[in-house]
Amino acid sequence: MKGNDVVNQWVLATAGSEYVVSLSPDGSGLVLDHWGPPLHGGTEPWSEPDRFLQYAFPQDAAPLEYASAGHRQTAFGELIVDRGDGATGARWQCEDTADPATIETSGSRTTLTVAFRDETGTLRLTLLTEVDTAHDAVRRSASIENLSDGTIVLDRAFSAGWPLPVGRRPRIHYLAGAWSQEFGMHAIDLDLGTFSIGSRLGVTSLAFNPVVTVESAVPGREPEAFGVALEWSGNWRLQVEAPFAGDRVRVSCGVDDETNRITLFPGERFDSPVSSGVWSGDGPDGVARAWHAYQRDRLARTLDTSHRPVVYNSWMATEFDVRIDHQLELAAVAERLGVEVFVVDDGWFRGRTSDRAGLGDWTPDPVKFPQGLDPLAEAVIAKGMRFGLWVEPEAVNPDSDLFRAHPEWVYRAADRPLLTSRNQYVLDLGRADVVAWVEDTLRGILDSTPISYLKWDMNRPISDGGRPGDPHGREWSIQHARGYYRILAMLRREYPHVTIEACAAGGGRIDNAVLALSDVVWPSDETGPRDRLLIQHGFLSAYPQHIMSSWVTDAPGTRDRSATSFEYRFLVAMAGSLGIGADLLKWDETRVARAAELVGLYRSLRHLLHTAEVTRHGEPSDPTYAIEYSPAAQDADPVIVLVFDHDRDRVFDHDRVRIRPRTLEPERRYQLRGTGTTVTGAQAASTGVVVPFALAVDADILVFDPVG
Repeated sequence: MKGNDVVNQWVLATAGSEYVVSLSPDGSGLVLDHWGPPLHGGTEPWSEPDRFLQYAFPQDAAPLEYASAGHRQTAFGELIVDRGDGATGARWQCEDTADPATIETSGSRTTLTVAFRDETGTLRLTLLTEVDTAHDAVRRSASIENLSDGTIVLDRAFSAGWPLPVGRRPRIHYLAGAWSQEFGMHAIDLDLGTFSIGSRLGVTSLAFNPVVTVESAVPGREPEAFGVALEWSGNWRLQVEAPFAGDRVRVSCGVDDETNRITLFPGERFDSPVSSGVWSGDGPDGVARAWHAYQRDRLARTLDTSHRPVVYNSWMATEFDVRIDHQLELAAVAERLGVEVFVVDDGWFRGRTSDRAGLGDWTPDPVKFPQGLDPLAEAVIAKGMRFGLWVEPEAVNPDSDLFRAHPEWVYRAADRPLLTSRNQYVLDLGRADVVAWVEDTLRGILDSTPISYLKWDMNRPISDGGRPGDPHGREWSIQHARGYYRILAMLRREYPHVTIEACAAGGGRIDNAVLALSDVVWPSDETGPRDRLLIQHGFLSAYPQHIMSSWVTDAPGTRDRSATSFEYRFLVAMAGSLGIGADLLKWDETRVARAAELVGLYRSLRHLLHTAEVTRHGEPSDPTYAIEYSPAAQDADPVIVLVFDHDRDRVFDHDRVRIRPRTLEPERRYQLRGTGTTVTGAQAASTGVVVPFALAVDADILVFDPVG
């Protein structure tokens, strides 16, 4: 809404910041005037500078919220338009300069909508900006509509440009990795030029994640940082551009402009994915906390325990050798541990004895389950647990009845020979009949058996994406992601009791769009405790703990295989949503009893662990690493600190490990649960609290209960 008397300027308030935009002086676009702490007295709208560097044009220098080729001449634009007449790009004018914006308010949420027409009157660009006083995220998107009687092609149609006032040589933080090494934290200082990341895999990607944090380099504002994310699960690109002139770095993002080419016939419209952003005056750590608050408030359907149960998954104990008697033996131990959901992974369906056959034939294997899944499901439920299944409905093996019946349903490039990966192809979710088949197949599974947990996997990239003969075939990545969303939305709408776990060969499809349609995500197939802790450290820089599924297994790890205690493994998994994936029949009675104690401890603290504000202390490679969980109200709830020790010699008394909690209220007194230690928040922050290592020699959980 308008927060001052400046004409055509809008002050949009979030929980702790202001996002101020105005109509450019010539009415051709929106410009960003301010993004940061509330100004109270307002700010002047951007105006064209008196001078431009040689070879620059006014719009090239403007901090535009969205730009296109034709509108800008030499600088990057988020939109490239091709009408086929040589007049590439578009030049814009606000549709109604007298009353340019539509403001809609619903509860704590406000949406600003401004529409523009190009110079020919044949194209409409609508920019949407949404804020909410319940969190600090700004959500932006663009809509491009063909008003002509001809065909218009969009060679690039990004979601937003973010002109960030961060000065010269800001630090760019991003997440990168590979299978079993997802969410590695990396940073570069971007002096001049462009830094670009993205995915051409058909999914979000194991290599890069669509989120960056830009740390200010403006003197006196160094702790300030901005986060920008793309809420999208298909092919995408995100770039950060540092120009020679000015103090702004431009972050642009959207659907990938190499693998996507969008065709608009008369009357058709393209709605971009949402790009979201957050500001923090507390650096990258503050950006992470701002993302978590947004994801808890806006994206999570619930924060209670109903859709974040303690899971046991039988894959590591069985792989494809799924037998009902063996599953029931595992379930008996899982019951003793306090597990809440028993999940049968790959290998339960028809013809599935290896990864070479069966994908697509989603009925219980008649040899393994002659009476179907009901006897196993009912036995699990009788033990007080819910029953769940693994599915991969996007994939099909060449050796399957589905592929033999519908070879046309997989992605292909004309007559080019099909490529297999992991002995499978990918179904084209851009086809309405394929999406309908997946929906009906999942309905059949869920209606026939009392299943209340689905782990949806996606284990290979899409090769030769496209649809020969379809004028919209070059939009296959966009269509695939939207087909996936449609199916997830159907599951949530028709089966609200079913918990959805999103997985793609580990962390290959994790982004804010997936968080909005699933309950937990699987960050990585790596479960070695030290390697997993590193992955989770990066994950928590952009995504919240309540959705982070993490298992206790016996795997040693692939990079850091140094030994840890059993309790250390549990504490790593308790940092998010606890699961267990070990072969329980190999655990002796002592280990089973200890695991039951640890599951009980986790369940007693779960709601606090999932809803608290997270602060990470150091790096997992440090001698001591900790994760601090701070509740919204310390009057009643404790502050919890998980401590992980790494190869420290503590032979002598002076080698005792101390933790300095950062979020205890300075004047309040706290008692360290299970000990006689009582400290004020100020004392704890200053001199630290000795870690008793009561849980294990290399890991501990500290619970600071408020006193009085």
